[in-house]
Amino acid sequence: MTDAAAASQPPEESGFHAFRQAEDLVGRRRPLDALKALQPLLESEADKPSVHLLAGRAYFHSAQLRRAEAAFTRVLELDPTDHYARFILGRTLQRLGRFVEALAQMRMASAMNPVPEYLEAISEVKAHIALREP
Repeated sequence: MTDAAAASQPPEESGFHAFRQAEDLVGRRRPLDALKALQPLLESEADKPSVHLLAGRAYFHSAQLRRAEAAFTRVLELDPTDHYARFILGRTLQRLGRFVEALAQMRMASAMNPVPEYLEAISEVKAHIALREP
C-alpha cells in the first residue's frame, strides 16, 4: 500500500495497517524500520499495551535497551498481567546487567505462565548472579 493510499484510509484502518507493517518488520529483524512505522501510533494510541509491546520489542532488537525498558514498563502499567511483557522486561534488564531485577520479573512471568523458555531464562540469570557473588 502506498503512503497516499494509507492516508486516504479511515484512521483506525491506517493505524491497523501501520501496526501490522511494524509487526512484520520486527519479525523480519528490521526494528528501526518498525519503529518508524509505529511512531504515529505511539503518539495517537498511547493507551494501547500492544503498541508499546511491539515498540519495546523493536527497541530490544535494536539494542535501545533503556527505551525497551520504558516501553515494557508502560505495558505493565496498562496491563500488569501481561506475562510476556514481564519476561521480555526481564530479558532487557538482564542485557543491562541488572540481574536481580531481571530475576524478579522473570519469576513473576513464570508464575503467571510456567513455560520452559521462562524457566530456562530464570536458571540462566540465577547462574549469572551466583558467579558474581563472592
